[in-house]
Formats: sequence, structure tokens, C-alpha cells
Amino acid sequence: MSILIKGALLDGAVTDVYIEKKEIRQIGADLQVQADQVIDGRRKALIPGFVNAHTHAAMTLFRGFGDDMPLMPWLEQKIWPNEAKLTHEDVYWGTKLACLEMIKSGTTTFFDMYHKFRDTADAVEEMGLRALLAGVCFDHFKPELAEKSKRENEKLVAEVDHYSKRIQYAVGPHAIYTVSGELLQWIHGFATEHSVPIHLHLAETEGEVRDSVKQFGLTPVRYLYKLGILSPRLIIAHGIYVDDDEVCMLADHGVKVVHNPASNMKLASGIQFKFCEMRKAGVTVALGTDGCSSSNNLDMVEAMKLASLLGKAWRKDPEAIPAGEIFKAATEAGASAIGLKAGRIAEGYLADLCLVDLNIPAFTPNHNFISNLVYAANGSCIDTVICDGKILMRDKKVPGEEEIMEHTAELAYKLVKES
Repeated sequence: MSILIKGALLDGAVTDVYIEKKEIRQIGADLQVQADQVIDGRRKALIPGFVNAHTHAAMTLFRGFGDDMPLMPWLEQKIWPNEAKLTHEDVYWGTKLACLEMIKSGTTTFFDMYHKFRDTADAVEEMGLRALLAGVCFDHFKPELAEKSKRENEKLVAEVDHYSKRIQYAVGPHAIYTVSGELLQWIHGFATEHSVPIHLHLAETEGEVRDSVKQFGLTPVRYLYKLGILSPRLIIAHGIYVDDDEVCMLADHGVKVVHNPASNMKLASGIQFKFCEMRKAGVTVALGTDGCSSSNNLDMVEAMKLASLLGKAWRKDPEAIPAGEIFKAATEAGASAIGLKAGRIAEGYLADLCLVDLNIPAFTPNHNFISNLVYAANGSCIDTVICDGKILMRDKKVPGEEEIMEHTAELAYKLVKES
């Protein structure tokens, strides 16, 4: 399978891109090559596919349910009781809806943490996206639940080989308030043994920090340091409440951090994410939307705008987090965080890319394409999506999208009605 994109805008120049199998093979002006499919790139711009580095895909089922609540009451009263009732069918279709939404807004890779790993993987396989799926671990400080989590993840790390290379496994301890130190240390050893990433919510709220100091005598990052599990394998979501010394600790141990501006603001978890300080210290900072129940959409274009404006606002500095930096966080840094040769349009890189429709008001005039993309546009500007060398969306249409939306809505209404 080969694809030739003709005459698209790339870094300000009219360019052709030739894709063969899963990789970008050639980039240049007026390429003279034969391809199985030719895409007219005129009035369109090429960008790498976005990497949504923190999601809970099947939570599309809870979009708009339990809004305007604090984090812990929202989890304990709305989310966890209803998640306990989710069926395999619910998670499968909720994930398909998430994949559809991400495709339509330009995401080609996502890092997910949710229950029912196999149903999530089945949906991703069918939809054609690339995903790093975390096998969730909870033990609530109970040894019998810890053993159950261990056995389940020992199965998952082997079963993921049954899927295509687009789907990879990670281990996903939920948070330090739901996972014991003993289980976290086991996870660290398990991840090292199998060369897989670890994904963990950390330092998301002031309450979490207070409770960590009360329960463990240390702030969350220092607690992980004491446990000996800070490492390049660790990718933390949120990381709002970290001091300067903790930023250095994260950098020294190669820990990656995912900024989730929409959910942080909506749940009023906090606004002072130290993007600039982390980047200066050498921490890889990626961007995520979080789940649809806390951010309400999976639009990475919107997430870029929120992250940049939020960082400027609390610092009172219009030069903080410029458009180009947050664009890299949403693409190249996200790919780097999870070990993918993606996030750039360059020869030899994975053929995960999008065409942006320039024939819309958001790009008129187009003095600065990246600025317009970050500050003026939203995910609806995406016209075409290619992942792993295959076209997933063309002319803003995804095959089967109406069925996915209709069936998922039915399941979601039934689930909430029964609650």
C-alpha cells in the first residue's frame, strides 16, 4: 500500500509526501513516483498526527454526566459506581466512539488507562489508530486485590502480542491513594522486566498532596522517590502540585509528565502547571485531554489552546508557552514520551499524519499557520487522517461513523438510566 500526497503546505512550502507501507519514504517538491492512492493536498496543510498522552477512552459514555463537581465526590458518587456496571459491550463501543472522535480531530495515537483492556484493544484494532493501553491496577491497600492485579497484568503483557503492532501494553497503577507502595514497587519491577511503560495519576489536587503527607510523611513525588520507582519508564498524568526540587527529581530520573489542561480546569484541580520549569529542567512534557467525563471532548487542537492560554494567564506572561512549543508537546514530545518514532513529518518516520483544511475562516488570513491552528481552529479543521500508512478519514468522513454514534448513545442512555 502506497500513498502520494500532492501539493500540500508543509513548513510554509508546497510539498509532496510519499508513503509506502507504514513509513514516510520521500518528501520533496513535485515527486515523480507511482502510488496506489493519490491525495490532492492543495489548500491543505500537513501536520503530524496528534498524540493524546492521557485518556480514558470508554468514558465517552459519561460525557456530560456528573458535571460541575469536585474530583473526589465526582469519582466516588458518579463515576466509580457506574463504572462498576460497565459491560464488555459498553467498553468496546465507548472506545469506538472515542477513536472516532480522535480520528475526526487529528489524533493518531493515544495512551489509555481503563478497565477491560481486551475490549478497548479490540475497538482500537478495528478503528485503525495506534494506542498504548495500560492494564489498570488498584488494590486499595488490600493484599488480595494486589494479587488479583498482578495476575491480570501478567496475562495482559502476553496477550497484547495477539494484536497488531499498533497496540502496545503498559501497566497502569491508578494513583498513590488507590495503590499501595508494595504494589507500586512490584509494578516497577514488572515493568522493568518486560520493558513496558508505567502510567500513573500523580499530584493532581491539593487534597492528594495533603493526604500523601499525612499518610506517607512525604509529598507524592518524594514518596515515589522513597519507593524507588522514579524512572524513565514512568509517565505521570497531571503533576500540577510539584515544587522546584521535585521538578529536578523528575528530570534527574527521566520521568515524563502529561499536562491535561481541560480536566484540570473543569474539576478545579489546579491551574499552575509548571510547563516552562519542567521543560527547562529537561522533563519531557506531553499533552492529553483526559477522559470525556472530565474534559468532555478528546480534541487535541482545543487542548493546545487551553494549555497555552492557561500557562500565559496564571503567569501573567504573554510569552509563556508559545504556539510552537505546545504544538510540539501535542506531537513530537508525546511520541517521544511513549517511545514512538512519530510526531514529525520526516523521512523514515511512521506514516501518522493529517491534512488540515485551510479553506475555512480560522486560516484566513494565514499569516502564521501554527498560531492559527493553536489559537483559532478546533479539531473540525482536520480533513484527512493517515495512521500506520492507512487512510482512516478522508474529506472529513470516517466509514461507519453514524452507526458508532447511534449505538453508543443507546448504551450510554441505558447505563445512566439504570443508575
